[in-house]
Amino acid sequence: MDAEVDSSSPKEIIDALSGFVEEAVRRAGGSTQALRPNHRVKFVWPPHPVSYEYHVLASDWTGKTTFTSHGETFRVQVATTPYGIFGKCEDLWLEVRGDSIELMLKRLGEASEPLFKRQLKISSTLGLPSRFTGTCSELRPIQLLKLLYCSDRDVANDARIEIETHASSRNFFPGLLYILKDRRHPQRRSAQWCVLDLFEDLSSYVTDDTETYAAMKAMRDLIWDAEDDYARTIYKAGVVLGGHLPHLSGGEVLMECVGAPSKYGRRSAIHGLFHVVEWLPDTREEVVETLRAHAKVESEPLLAEFASSMAKDIENMDHDHVPEPVFAEER
Repeated sequence: MDAEVDSSSPKEIIDALSGFVEEAVRRAGGSTQALRPNHRVKFVWPPHPVSYEYHVLASDWTGKTTFTSHGETFRVQVATTPYGIFGKCEDLWLEVRGDSIELMLKRLGEASEPLFKRQLKISSTLGLPSRFTGTCSELRPIQLLKLLYCSDRDVANDARIEIETHASSRNFFPGLLYILKDRRHPQRRSAQWCVLDLFEDLSSYVTDDTETYAAMKAMRDLIWDAEDDYARTIYKAGVVLGGHLPHLSGGEVLMECVGAPSKYGRRSAIHGLFHVVEWLPDTREEVVETLRAHAKVESEPLLAEFASSMAKDIENMDHDHVPEPVFAEER
């Protein structure tokens, strides 16, 4: 994939992502409102082979049949045993057991559905003509960036891991920055969470001070005007700035964001400042003063109490801090 990375210019990546986002908006009927993503469910494949539990021998697989799903027909090896009828589809790395051929094939169709659902979701996200049967390592950089938007968050996570593996190429930054600044794609929150997770090691993605500043500003802006905290993305931005990048003006950014118009952003900043002081103890007094001053003017009662309590925890050098408040609409 490295050759593919080298051949993808920043302009090509941005143009491709821009078209991808606009198509997603069109499919959403013109809506640019962020959607609340589902929780990540880890995908594990293949399932444990059921024949192992019944000690089915290689010589028992003497029968053959087929089953059809999603317009494709697959070959199935069959083993008839005293414990039932076993079916094995090597194309899908899948085995099932049933009391009859019919039941075995029915279960094969049911058991294969999670795999098909995942593969078709990848194809749909990337605009591929058929079921995706490869791995993330085979994808081009722009495809990996697009997959960060996948509504299946485990797929997005796999793409994130692959991007992290190739961070040394330094060519992903323009696309990652674009995603962080995106305010249009309905699935942007989980994609932005992935970018923020990568930016915990920001130095691996930027090439100069200009890019570093752009990344810090994008994280600040994400916190500043956040309309929600779906996928805990805004919270994550505060953690990255305060817990991983305080030495790159992360603390200054968070002290500014304590006064953000977004209540989700203010919550993130208040929490993130706790981590700033963990890494930069010399900022303790300034952070405490900032939080106490803000608590006096905070319009949201939950956040006024949060800022005041956080200031107290930081001043007392507590190892733990008061839990973040949860707003009514988030319960």
